[in-house]
Amino acid sequence: MAEEKTNQNNKDWADKIEINENDGSSFDKSADTKILNQEEIDSLLGYHNEETGDDDFHSMKTGVRAILNSSMVSYERLPMLEIVFDRLIRLMATSLRNFTQDNVEVSLESIESMRFGEYIDSLTLPTLLTVFKAEEWDNYGLISLDSALVYSIVDVLLGGRRGTAAMRIEGRPYTTIELNLVKDMIQLVLTDLSTSFDPITSVNFVYDRMETNPRFATISRLSNAVIVAKLRVDMEDRGGKIDLMIPYATLEPIRELLLQMFMGERFGRDAIWENHLMEQLWDTDVEIKAEMKEVEVKFGEISSWDKGSFLPLDMSPHDDITLLCGDVPLLTGSMGRKGQNIVIRINGKAEKNG
Repeated sequence: MAEEKTNQNNKDWADKIEINENDGSSFDKSADTKILNQEEIDSLLGYHNEETGDDDFHSMKTGVRAILNSSMVSYERLPMLEIVFDRLIRLMATSLRNFTQDNVEVSLESIESMRFGEYIDSLTLPTLLTVFKAEEWDNYGLISLDSALVYSIVDVLLGGRRGTAAMRIEGRPYTTIELNLVKDMIQLVLTDLSTSFDPITSVNFVYDRMETNPRFATISRLSNAVIVAKLRVDMEDRGGKIDLMIPYATLEPIRELLLQMFMGERFGRDAIWENHLMEQLWDTDVEIKAEMKEVEVKFGEISSWDKGSFLPLDMSPHDDITLLCGDVPLLTGSMGRKGQNIVIRINGKAEKNG
């Protein structure tokens, strides 16, 4: 009985589709257009098919992923940090030229803000990670060197011929000699980084440890915000990339200094105008009044005053009077006479009310 009912329903649907086709309508086609295919679903959610091999897609955030990432964390711009990194690349170029005895060019590719977990996931293995500590700030940072730069440095320091790119042997870990040679270069980078911060604040970056597994170089929570400066080191036809990663928590002690728009900014203060104002104040005329004493008088008594009336102040000739500029008390002194003039001898500074 159930089978006959199912067959009848299928027949009814078939009749409806046939009728719509005869009428020139597209019943089944309109139904298909309302269904998203897999590619459209991936685009909506911000993901893609790994088989496409589109590596650049990882650096793009679209769809739902873009909404989630933009709403969770907002990063503030640190203008002074850009100047620090600009000084760093100039210092590194000189240091690495002396270190390698080769023509070295250092360039700053980008400065990005992201989460620590997002940065760790973006690393291309194999990579060499160096953890360093900012002693004055009591926090850590990270330097990442790709394998191309590691083998280029080793090749240059051990006398490799120019004109041939450094070759990496797949599957072989870094040797102790290679790590020590790279460690010497890292020490130079940290010294230059400390020097780059000198105009802003004094800080000493020291080498802590070196890791090849990103899991062992975790210096912050995965959701914490970090700033990443991507540097490019070129030695003629050899070279590679250096990533300098500093968490925002590490920079928190000098955040106010890094928010300055230019070196030496004092948030509205200008030393030149301050000195000019101090010089001009000495030539400024101000009106000073002498207040002998304050007494309270009823309005009825004032209305009865006429020419020649006396106001008793209840004070002796030796009592101090106050000199005011506007409503601000400045000095106290004793009143006297010199020739035809009333004079005041200054005794000291007046006490300010409140």
